[in-house]
Amino acid sequence: MSDKIFYYFSVLIQGLPVTLSLSLAGIISACLIAVLLAVLLTSNKWFMTKLIKGYIILFTGTPLLVQLFIIYYGPAQFSFISKHLPILWQLLSQPWFCAYLALTLNSAAYTTQIFSGALKAVPQGQWQACVALGMNRMQTLRVILPYALKRALSTYSNEVIFVVKGTALTTTITLMDVMGYNQLLNGRYYEFSIFIATGCIYLLINGLLSIIMRLIEKRALRFENVNN
Repeated sequence: MSDKIFYYFSVLIQGLPVTLSLSLAGIISACLIAVLLAVLLTSNKWFMTKLIKGYIILFTGTPLLVQLFIIYYGPAQFSFISKHLPILWQLLSQPWFCAYLALTLNSAAYTTQIFSGALKAVPQGQWQACVALGMNRMQTLRVILPYALKRALSTYSNEVIFVVKGTALTTTITLMDVMGYNQLLNGRYYEFSIFIATGCIYLLINGLLSIIMRLIEKRALRFENVNN
């Protein structure tokens, strides 16, 4: 039995590079996009605000699996993409890029809500203090944004874990990640222990991520502990 489990793990970890690369790329890209969108939401531009809120509703209101299918299979329905946009067509023909794009857009929508909420939670007195010091909007955001992002780390750490778990769906578009090798083994041996081994791998990844995020949060909010 132990030999089988060891064999299952040796096969499953072959999908780790895909799982980890998708997770890391998706998390970083989504975070950068979310910071930008959260800042834009603080503006008084009606059209921009409505556009961003529409994007958030679209990607938080539909399943990630559906988004994966649309991004991967959708472009094939439009011949003008392959004829007039060859570079985009080549990118959208790659399963890894489609999975990365879907994870990024999905996570960015949720993360934008987190960061936007953190900005709104900053006491008005801090905004007013920056104005009183003669700071313009960009200078004010340089002061307020880092503080807000630090306070959002606790909630954002959950979204980071959701991205990693979301990579398990990418096997539906032919990517051989950890779950992809799980499907391969299950098709051959049909044993319940394969899923246990797969769950242990995801548990280990997310456990390490949780520890890292807690350490980052503790260091980022160290100033509060000093003041107390």
